[in-house]
Amino acid sequence: MADLAGVVFRRAGFDDAMAVARLHADSWRRHYRGAYADAFIDGDVERDRLQVWTERLSTRDGTTATILAEDGSCLVGFVHVIFDENDQYGSLIDNLHVVFARKRGGVGTQLMSHAAAAVVGRGRGGLHLWVLEQNTAAQDFYEDRGGTCTGRRLVSPPGGVAGRLNGSPVALRYAWADPALLIV
Repeated sequence: MADLAGVVFRRAGFDDAMAVARLHADSWRRHYRGAYADAFIDGDVERDRLQVWTERLSTRDGTTATILAEDGSCLVGFVHVIFDENDQYGSLIDNLHVVFARKRGGVGTQLMSHAAAAVVGRGRGGLHLWVLEQNTAAQDFYEDRGGTCTGRRLVSPPGGVAGRLNGSPVALRYAWADPALLIV
């Protein structure tokens, strides 16, 4: 595992929207090709993600948390949690992305830990997320951290634009009844 000594974790603010959007778009380009239309992945994805993150990071109502991992001034990963999103499964990790060069170095594990700590700090509920069925590396990551596959659904198109999908991709739900088990 890589040295995490220089990595700092903090809550995101409005000024972080562009960096988060760029990492999110890069991750989708690498891992969502085939599920999302090439025209979207190669074209509007960064603009779409910037719109989403500008909105998300300007809302400070306590219903979400976005936690960044930075090495110096460089963003190396982030996680976004929606608290109490589901009555049965609890809070939702809506996004977890790590810079490609830093994968398998502990950043994702630490981001999961920070997300779990935020959920546990609220004193209730489990934790769950959705992952594309084609993303087997991410599924292995979640299973290695005790996640249980509890369901599947069709993927909703980004921004509600059906043409941004290829066919009918499927997502799998991974859940943790006790998020405290993810805290390292």
